[in-house]
Amino acid sequence: MTFYTSAARAAWLLLLLCLFCTITYAQSVQLTGTVLDPAGNQPLTGAAITLKGTKSGTTTDASGAFKLAADGKGPYTLVISMIGYETQVVPVKAAGEAVSIRLKQATSTLQEVVVGASRVEEKLVRAPVTIEKMDARSIKETPSPSFYEGINNLKGVDMVTSGLTYRQINTRGFASTGNSRFLQLIDGVDNQPAGFGFSVGNMFGLSDLDAERVELVPGAASALYGPAAFNGALLMTSKDPFKYQGLSVQAKAGVNHLGDPNTNAAMYNDHAIRYAKAFSGKLAIKLNAAYMWGLDWYATDYTDVNQTTPVEQRGSKNPAANAVNSYGDEVVRTLTGVGQVSRTGYKELDLTDYNVYSLKLNGALHYRITPKLEAIYAANFAKGTANYTGSNRFSVNGFSLMQHRVELKGSDFFVRWYSNAEDSHDSFNTRSLGQQINRTWVRDLNGSVVTPDKADDMWFTRYSAAYTGTVPNVAGNDHTVARAFADQGRLLPGTAEFNAQKQRLEGIQGLNGAGILSQTSMWHTDGQYNLTSALNNKAEVLVGGNFRQYSLFTNGTLFDDKGGRIKYYEFGAFMQVSKSLLADRLKLTVSGRFDKNKNFAGYFTPRASAVYSVTDRHHFRASYQTGFRNPTPSDQFIKLNVGPITILGGAPGNSAGMNVYENSFTSASVNQFGAGFGADVNKVGPQQALLNNKDKLQKSNVPYIAPERVNSMEVGYRGLLTGNLSVDANYYYGMYDNFILNTVVLRPNSPVLGADGKPNPAAAQDLLSGRVQAFQLYTNAPDRVSAQGATLGLTYRTNSGYQIGANGTWSSFDIRNANPNNVAAFNTPRLKSNVTIGHRNVLPNVGFNVAWHWQESFSWVGSFNSLIPGQVPAYHLLDAQVSYRMPATKTVLKLGASNLTNRYVVQAYGSPAVGGLYYLSLVFDAGLQK
Repeated sequence: MTFYTSAARAAWLLLLLCLFCTITYAQSVQLTGTVLDPAGNQPLTGAAITLKGTKSGTTTDASGAFKLAADGKGPYTLVISMIGYETQVVPVKAAGEAVSIRLKQATSTLQEVVVGASRVEEKLVRAPVTIEKMDARSIKETPSPSFYEGINNLKGVDMVTSGLTYRQINTRGFASTGNSRFLQLIDGVDNQPAGFGFSVGNMFGLSDLDAERVELVPGAASALYGPAAFNGALLMTSKDPFKYQGLSVQAKAGVNHLGDPNTNAAMYNDHAIRYAKAFSGKLAIKLNAAYMWGLDWYATDYTDVNQTTPVEQRGSKNPAANAVNSYGDEVVRTLTGVGQVSRTGYKELDLTDYNVYSLKLNGALHYRITPKLEAIYAANFAKGTANYTGSNRFSVNGFSLMQHRVELKGSDFFVRWYSNAEDSHDSFNTRSLGQQINRTWVRDLNGSVVTPDKADDMWFTRYSAAYTGTVPNVAGNDHTVARAFADQGRLLPGTAEFNAQKQRLEGIQGLNGAGILSQTSMWHTDGQYNLTSALNNKAEVLVGGNFRQYSLFTNGTLFDDKGGRIKYYEFGAFMQVSKSLLADRLKLTVSGRFDKNKNFAGYFTPRASAVYSVTDRHHFRASYQTGFRNPTPSDQFIKLNVGPITILGGAPGNSAGMNVYENSFTSASVNQFGAGFGADVNKVGPQQALLNNKDKLQKSNVPYIAPERVNSMEVGYRGLLTGNLSVDANYYYGMYDNFILNTVVLRPNSPVLGADGKPNPAAAQDLLSGRVQAFQLYTNAPDRVSAQGATLGLTYRTNSGYQIGANGTWSSFDIRNANPNNVAAFNTPRLKSNVTIGHRNVLPNVGFNVAWHWQESFSWVGSFNSLIPGQVPAYHLLDAQVSYRMPATKTVLKLGASNLTNRYVVQAYGSPAVGGLYYLSLVFDAGLQK
């Protein structure tokens, strides 16, 4: 932790330097005015006022008034903007001139500005690639319980719910419950715990009170955002304490689990507070605290998925049943004279704690060194519990993430440093917990409890003895009786003995328990400079780069790091050039980025785009994009010996001295050799059978792991069809290769090849004699696949204030000639759609919003079910809210529901069925200083 202590000191030193900086403003004056809605001259609260050419800005208070510090004598130029209104530029001759501005209501999104598509501000309609946006008003008025859940209503988005506190976002296919192909930034900071290799939804992110805007860039975005933006990027921005001042408080209470057969209705609470204050226009502070807690959704799918049992024989009566959300019954044996039998499992609801929470604490200091230069220090601490579906079901229990950020930004540049440090605390593997509890109570035939290493063997011995009738007073040939005999002494859920073993095993990290240890950290520095002004606006040129250092530590429970932390780095640099032609109707943009990871060769990702504006109302775009994804820390460095097989990450140094990649056989050829030997041994004897079949063995040729790759093309249109109807449409086609996968090889003690270059008889004998070790290696597949899709979005704003939106997404996957086992699962429905309708003032101070989401059924493939497809049925969800504003008390009362019809739906195979959540919230916002 020395590094983080030093970093914290450096951050505070920077702040002190800023606070006592000798650079001061020129003589400060105040600009004042009022912003009104032309309909009835009503004051507009929250309109943004910016002094053009500086970082100075504020917003209007409850009476529509503003005060803004400025330097010099003038003249000045104010830029006034507000969601739902057209932006105005207002000249002010002198400080004493109070201005009154009446904003014109916008009838379309043509004036909206985005940053994420090109890393610079530009009009949404001229963005070179597809981009979706939620602004501050959309965030406030979303019918979902949180703004993050409301992202699901944007077109092209796939959202998977693993639990109440954990939702995962993806775009354009190849979705998973832990999405390492999708980048998530908050104020430019990567929000992933480094050990996970992906963001845990919004568990460690923004509270609704501090969220200003969200921008979603679907598809390959590595040319600007680096390796994590393989499938897209989600860019979230918090509220600036200079612009959004005062006290805000949210109290939200609700109920879920209505009609749930597994439990009674449960309370849901989500409370937050935010305070921001600016001092003399130079120093501002911001403090945030949010705490959410409730009862998580239950995973209760007990479908028998034992693939070796015929479908018609599966079910609760199958002696070898392996239920989806029951753990311990994965342990299966074929017993002579009995058949295949599985151990009795424990249901997930008896193993995990469904009482979950999310705590978020945030503080920031902003100091304006000059009107165009600002220094920022921010610290975020988050801790929580979630139930997450990965290769197993995991209880992310008390997991914490600590972040520090130091940033210096000007009008044309920024330099940023940040760190992420995680601690897994009391997290555990729920499936391992069930298996380990099953090994604590098994008795031998004399009634004595055996040690855990002998428990599975002894349980099957008891079962076999009972079934074959060799146990006195126990009826034979009865699976029910045999199971009852083998289960004698079984710890029953809810008993003191069961709870004691559960607590003990949760605390044991590694293979002998269920606990998870990860204290991984990373630090990152990046910068960007806009050279446009320096080039006299002849072209828009953007350059930037980053450097990142990882420091992994699991104390040997996952990585080979008992001797110290595993450290590695990556860096990247990019350049983007844009030029407008044909009287500013055609905008061409070319981007290129080079990235290098310590363990992989450097990789270049280009992007090229063109936007042609036929008129101010009609804009066409086309782009070529590339993306790549670096392997996660686990993909690279896992080294876990689980007995019959060792799981081994694919970084070159991870297998040093193990002679695995250099000297091993493919598992398929070993199976062929074994079958041939078995057929010949009784005919010609062991030695000749070996010689007859040894040439069936094949030396493995497994490459070390490398990044995944994608090349994508996209065309789109955004425009205004009528005065009130806007449309956005796009089509994309992508080619994917180098998917990361696992392959099994077997390493004999002897060299696999002899002097003649053929399979070595000694190595073949090692296979027969058990002098061999199996390895599951992380590598890449050579297969290439393609995916394509299209989205269409329509937005209609009536003259009376209603806004109606509808969007649809079509996705298609073509496996081409690839081996299905070599390709990442697409996990995306072919069709999905959203319809929204809302009105901010349907009655005086009363607004509402309704959102309907539908998607068709599709097949989900994931490691949780051993890559065996499971069906996710078609479903639809209805979210709704109605709000009542009380201007006199600066409070908004909202009554809402997520999944209003309370349809219990599963969004990923093995994850829980999610029902309705009904809530009432009260939000107080004191507004900005007057």
